[in-house]
Amino acid sequence: DIDHLNPRVQKELVEWLNWLRTDVGFDGWRFDFAKGYSADVAKIYVDRSEPSFAVAEIWTSLAYGGDGKPNLNQDPHRQELVNWVNKVGGSGPATTFDFTTKGILNVAVEGELWRLRGTDGKAPGMIGWWPAKAVTFVDNHDTGSTQHMWPFPSDRVMQGYAYILHAHPGTPCIFYDHFFDWGLKEEIDRLVSIRTRQGIHSESKLQIMEADADLYLAEIDGKVIVKLGPRYDVGHLIPEGFKVVAHGNDYAVW
Repeated sequence: DIDHLNPRVQKELVEWLNWLRTDVGFDGWRFDFAKGYSADVAKIYVDRSEPSFAVAEIWTSLAYGGDGKPNLNQDPHRQELVNWVNKVGGSGPATTFDFTTKGILNVAVEGELWRLRGTDGKAPGMIGWWPAKAVTFVDNHDTGSTQHMWPFPSDRVMQGYAYILHAHPGTPCIFYDHFFDWGLKEEIDRLVSIRTRQGIHSESKLQIMEADADLYLAEIDGKVIVKLGPRYDVGHLIPEGFKVVAHGNDYAVW
């Protein structure tokens, strides 16, 4: 607990950040529990330390219905993420973890893939509004791992990575545990290499082709198509010339 409004605290933290950047070699910051202090304070640290990248953890609860599942409309939740970036500086390096996408994706892969198309026809998380400022993820040290506070369905983790790494913009983030401890390194590597080879980036153009309970199909930049869900008879939906380059448990990539 420190007083971020204290000028001395701000000065010494900025000096420390600049030391980390210039002497140690770090080039970006992760703002932990960013809802614990104002975006105005975060802006001071970003502006005065000039990182190449900054991402904030703003973890708030989604809106839930009487059935205990997220409401279809999560606009207030993703608006909070957008507001933080705007206040810190939308033209700068500030981004936020896309907790809206995380929460919806958790439920969608359990036979409710229709949730992955918002009421406006776009992705329902922050990536649907401001993908350049959204850092997507499947799990992190709080939601998964030993804390296990909001884990992704363990048998569907690769569907989550197929979603964030392929036909979706934003900046995808890979969880250490999944990559090194779960035996998924080779499978995740393959997805990463496809994204890199095809030049998919944080502002790539998303087109959602289908979003039903058992099928989600989306294309990005006219280069990559991803399918989630158990439905197999999708050949008639795939444009001519596309070939399967990766597949796994209830996902495929063309």
